[in-house]
Amino acid sequence: MKKTEIMKETEGDRRRYVASRGEDKRQHFDVGRANVLYLLLSSFIFFYLLSPLKVSAQISGTNSTYSRFGLGLPVEQSNGLNKSMGGAGIGVRIGNRINSTNPASYSAIDSLSLIFDVGMTGSFGKMKQGSIQVGTNNASLDYVHAGMHVGKKLGLALGVMPYTTIGYDFSSPEQPVGSDHNTTQSITTTTYYRGSGGLNQAYIGLGWRVFRNISIGANVSFLWGQYEHRISPLFLEGGYDNDKYSSVPKVMNASLKTYKLDFGMQYPIRLTKQDWLNLGATAALGHKIPQDVTLVVGSDTTATASSPFDLPYSFGFGAAWQHKNTFLVAADVRHEFWSNCRVPAETLDDYVPTKGFYKDMTKIALGAQWTPDPLVKSYWKRIQYRAGMNFSTPFLKINDRNGPVEFRMGAGVGLPITNKINNRSVVNVGLQWMRRSASGNGMVKEDYLLINLGMTFNERWFVKYKIE
Repeated sequence: MKKTEIMKETEGDRRRYVASRGEDKRQHFDVGRANVLYLLLSSFIFFYLLSPLKVSAQISGTNSTYSRFGLGLPVEQSNGLNKSMGGAGIGVRIGNRINSTNPASYSAIDSLSLIFDVGMTGSFGKMKQGSIQVGTNNASLDYVHAGMHVGKKLGLALGVMPYTTIGYDFSSPEQPVGSDHNTTQSITTTTYYRGSGGLNQAYIGLGWRVFRNISIGANVSFLWGQYEHRISPLFLEGGYDNDKYSSVPKVMNASLKTYKLDFGMQYPIRLTKQDWLNLGATAALGHKIPQDVTLVVGSDTTATASSPFDLPYSFGFGAAWQHKNTFLVAADVRHEFWSNCRVPAETLDDYVPTKGFYKDMTKIALGAQWTPDPLVKSYWKRIQYRAGMNFSTPFLKINDRNGPVEFRMGAGVGLPITNKINNRSVVNVGLQWMRRSASGNGMVKEDYLLINLGMTFNERWFVKYKIE
């Protein structure tokens, strides 16, 4: 065999070998993508099955008596990145996480990655009023987010999360009203209060880096949900329900649908080669919710309140200091103008939208994250350690008194998922203590232990392998 033929055969073998290596890479890449899709699907089913969806179309639950008022209790808009950091995130800008707190941060999403974030919370609480104490527990699906880079300087995110939640079931103390003439047994009355529903939020948002150090963004959201409050008086004879004493229940209900617009801006400042200060601002537009609320007494529709609900205007400011990829400290201040919002209320002869049940709310959040060394092989040094707290002033007015203040503090970790396919994803685990309390006699104090569990999948979806 000639030398030239040997060289040709060797060159052909080399090409076949390189091609087979490229095929292996493509197969490995396809297997990796398939495994990630399997993880995404299985994790979503896992969270869905664990979440007690007691109300149709409602993805978050609560057992708080304070959810009886207005649209219910606002739900903290945090995710896997900042839930254990007190919810602080207006100034946070990280390329491998989704930060829905400020849509301007989407412009920093890694151009090679598809990010998927899902989380839930288990709640174990205690409600106390005077000498009466009741234990509660609940679970809720907190958020489902996805994000990616879609163009030069442009990032996209979309997801679903709760906006407000309603959930309570309690009764008033029995009150004597007399005695039965025939049996001489005492007659008492009590009233049952039950409510369910709340607003869910599905959003899509874009973040655009306009200039080198300025990014802007916006979220467009669709809100939907049920609003139902039921008041049922009951007469008891000798401590037992008796059908011969009639009572008329009262129900307030509505099916609500509306939109919501949120805007954000971020301005990163380089302090040193290893330090950044990110400044951020957000704003949301308030408006009237167009649906009516009906008041049903017995089996008859007694009155209808025309468009009695409003979404509040709000704004916020935040700052985040980041040292290399190891240390992050963030702080936020947010103000919501609830005092301009209305709720349906009964008058002597009507059912009308009324102000005076809300007051403006201010929320302050502070949090930090520390990763000892994200680039080494040691697993423990790549864990993300987090801690934070937040405080909210009352936004409710109850019988002309201030409603409850809310305080949270907690800590958590981000545990890297390391395998042959992916080492950028993390499991987020957090533990929080929350107190919701109002001053004054007869007010309820609530204490909760919250266990947060979530997963952030960060897959290099758009990598192009070069085959020689």
